[in-house]
Amino acid sequence: MAEYGEWNRKGAALSDVTAQTKYGVSREFIVKGIQAGKLEYREGAVWGNPYLRVLRSQLEPYIAEQLGSEHLLRKKAQAELRAVRKEIAEIRTKLAALETRKAELERVAKLEPSGGPVRPAETGRKRL
Repeated sequence: MAEYGEWNRKGAALSDVTAQTKYGVSREFIVKGIQAGKLEYREGAVWGNPYLRVLRSQLEPYIAEQLGSEHLLRKKAQAELRAVRKEIAEIRTKLAALETRKAELERVAKLEPSGGPVRPAETGRKRL
């Protein structure tokens, strides 16, 4: 039985589609768990497409029981690795944009309003 408020906690419930991608289980596997009384569920629909919501705290032990804890650990590691790779790619993209901006600013900073190099005495002052 689910704890009070567990369905409302962030990350506590996941859809059957998310369970398929994160844990490599099918919808039929989840339905069998529901029919066996191992999993609580709620039904939902988005744009007329039905889905099942299950509790992560019940799904993970059920997967470990049915498919083995190695399967669960391997799938969780694969999902985390996928997230880390995605974050690294995003950071690399942002770094490339920042490097481009840095080069542009350095190029502009070396120019005087007339187009020549800036003299050291003028660097910290603004002219009105």
